[in-house]
Amino acid sequence: MNDAERLALRTELAAMRTNGARRQDLSQHACKRLFFDFGIRPSMATVRDLTQTGSASDIPKDIDTFWTRIRSASRVRIEGGAIPEGLQERAGELLGQLFQEAQEFAIRSLEDERHAAKDDIDAAMSRLRDAEVRCATVEEALRRSEARADTALARNSSLEIELGSLRGRELDAQSSLHASIHRLESEHAALTQRLETEQTANATLRDRVDTLNGELRHNTEHYAQQIKDAISEAERRVKPMLVELDSLRGMAATYQAGVRQASQKEFDFIQQLSIAKARADRLELRIREQSDELDTLALERDALLGRSGTSENVARLICTMVEEGRLSMEEIRTLGTDIDGFVTVPARCPTCVTGEPELAQHDDEFELSCPDCERSSGTALSRLLAVARFRSAERVDASEQTER
Repeated sequence: MNDAERLALRTELAAMRTNGARRQDLSQHACKRLFFDFGIRPSMATVRDLTQTGSASDIPKDIDTFWTRIRSASRVRIEGGAIPEGLQERAGELLGQLFQEAQEFAIRSLEDERHAAKDDIDAAMSRLRDAEVRCATVEEALRRSEARADTALARNSSLEIELGSLRGRELDAQSSLHASIHRLESEHAALTQRLETEQTANATLRDRVDTLNGELRHNTEHYAQQIKDAISEAERRVKPMLVELDSLRGMAATYQAGVRQASQKEFDFIQQLSIAKARADRLELRIREQSDELDTLALERDALLGRSGTSENVARLICTMVEEGRLSMEEIRTLGTDIDGFVTVPARCPTCVTGEPELAQHDDEFELSCPDCERSSGTALSRLLAVARFRSAERVDASEQTER
């Protein structure tokens, strides 16, 4: 019997059960269909599987009733036929022998089915015990889940309250943020206007620097030419005097009579030589003064070139923001060396107080350090960044004193 036939038979038995058929009727019908239609010997497991009703003791009784009816029907047909008496006795013996063998076979089948049923019962009891254990485990898990659900509900309520407060704070923060953005936009517009004004002033300063550079070059060339002319004039005047002095000394050795005249000439020559030497000293002093003036102009030029990209007011404002700690290291690093010309070195070390910090420059890197306590800012790409790193400990100390 395949699955389709089994399903059809189950549907048929279910329809009978719906119509009010009893258990015995369902079992008898199942046994008839199995034996006559499918050629299958009815068994307790098969009948129970098809009818889905009856106990382990009721179904064997129904199967025995089915076989009794089959035997009774067969005996009636045999007795009712036109068979001689001798053949009837032999047929009765044959049927009795067949009934005995069938009974023995049925008993053996019954024992096998009983053993199988016992095994099924043991397996079902084992599954029942496992199910009870799983049920207890599930109940324990359910209680734990209910406890966790209660905890989660309480947590959810507290989180909703906290969410309400956070939303209120968020609204306050957004309002303050909008006010800050409006204020910063106003400051940005003002700073942009000031920046344009300072850029115009910087252009004027650049023109002035170019003019000063031209004058410096012209004055340098002029003074250098004067110095060269003075040296040439001194050499031109001294050399003939030296030659003449030598000739006079030779003549004095030969002619004793002209000693006084030679001495007088030598005195004149020495006096002129002294005058020439004094003039040379004055020229050298003037050269040194011009050199100092050139160094001053060069320093002023470097300062003007260092300040040419940023106005003094903007640079002072940025320096003040750095001293107050309102700019981060990334923002200071972004400024680069544009305002290094306005940066001042701290007069005292924030660690030892008595030390005077020294600023050193190595190629394009700056380092601010204290010679007394060996405090250092480390190498930085700009003078502003080195001073900001050196002042960072000072700001931390000031914030700690304010909190105290």
